[in-house]
Amino acid sequence: MKVKGDDAADANNAGRRKKEQRGWVWYDVANSVFPTSVITVFLSLYLTSIATNAAKADNALNGANPCANDNAFTNCDVTILGLQFPSGSLWGYLLSIATVVQVIVLPVMGAIADRTQNKKKMLGFFAFTGSAATIALATVEGTNWKLGVLLFIIANICYGSSVVVYYAFLPEIATPDERDAVSSRGWAFGYLGGGVALAIQLGITLSADSLGISSGDAARIAFVISGIWWAAFTIIPLRALTEHQRPHGDEQGTSVISGGFKELGTTLRQAKAFPLTLAFLGTYLIYTDGIATVANVSAQYGSVELKFDQQTLITVILIVQFVAFIGGVLHGFVAKRIGAKKTILGSLVVWIVVITAAFFVQAGDETSFYLVAAGIGIVLGGTNALSRSLFSQMVPPGREAQYFSLYEVGERSTSWLGPLVFAGVGQATGSLRPAILALIIFFVAGFVLLIFVPVRRAIKAVGNKEPVLV
Repeated sequence: MKVKGDDAADANNAGRRKKEQRGWVWYDVANSVFPTSVITVFLSLYLTSIATNAAKADNALNGANPCANDNAFTNCDVTILGLQFPSGSLWGYLLSIATVVQVIVLPVMGAIADRTQNKKKMLGFFAFTGSAATIALATVEGTNWKLGVLLFIIANICYGSSVVVYYAFLPEIATPDERDAVSSRGWAFGYLGGGVALAIQLGITLSADSLGISSGDAARIAFVISGIWWAAFTIIPLRALTEHQRPHGDEQGTSVISGGFKELGTTLRQAKAFPLTLAFLGTYLIYTDGIATVANVSAQYGSVELKFDQQTLITVILIVQFVAFIGGVLHGFVAKRIGAKKTILGSLVVWIVVITAAFFVQAGDETSFYLVAAGIGIVLGGTNALSRSLFSQMVPPGREAQYFSLYEVGERSTSWLGPLVFAGVGQATGSLRPAILALIIFFVAGFVLLIFVPVRRAIKAVGNKEPVLV
């Protein structure tokens, strides 16, 4: 039987949770600018141009043939660590290397976070270091593309590590019945924040001539804005979040790293005892690969297959960003009424419909393309947000950061399959229309497999409290 004191304690606990939840959401706003603005929009073209400049300078110095018509794949080779390749291939290779580095680093960082329970300090360290490296990208100009490579790898490691630690807070600050709404709200505001920052940066880029700056200057300004945005909005969650668990180890200095490896080894051995958690993770990796691929190739599909100009593609990017805010909130609202699993299943059906619609969009039909972009936005953030909250309930208590590092690493490790299918079908058919349609297989497979994942049993197996709806 509850007494008044119990009610007061419950109210105080709820109040503290709400405060932390409000602060936690802001890190989605803070970090979203890095994948959206830096990776997706600005750095790929900018770093390629710097590498091409270096290749031109080397060719001129050595009396070799110049880059043919500024083609970054012809007579435009650059060299690093004894490896030679066209400057046009730099970005693809860099993304691959950065992913491999994350696969190695993130599980160890997650283990250290769980063992030391210094998640708040680690979040701040990775966020501020990553933001500093992003700002420093503005110093990359002329021919010093190797500096850009180093800074991007540092920033990318910090981004991934901070996200692992950030996700690990979710089970500590929200009850099982609160997590869907909190996670969806975070993802939604992340897209809104990323959209606002990108709109500012694209405004500067499109107004470069009237502002008296070059396109390169605009890109460097975008890097500075991104870094400052990341650091500034990180302050809010750092002020709101608190540590909730005792350290699992008492190591100091370098022994923390060896303790982290020990903790990671224990987690990997024990993970076999939770096959249902791994089953959900495997299912998620299938459909999230489809989601990431659609997001990453949509601009190429619009440019190559549908013949849209840069202005239209920029508009589409912004539509997706801002509609994704509405979609994230909507997914949280629906999940509160029918449960996360059913909402994700419905979201996967919408993905199938949207991709099918993209297949039928005719070249030059901007209205239809905008509607497809809006459809992508509705499900883009919400599907991943609910997957994040659902996975958090299947994680053994005390090992949140490690399991979320596996979540992040798994996502990156399988992210090559969707682009491979898209590129392979495009090459085989000579068109990107069947290539985009082929991506439906990821959503169909994810839908079917998710049906057979017994979510309640998975939550119960790790010893967590079951939510009312799941």
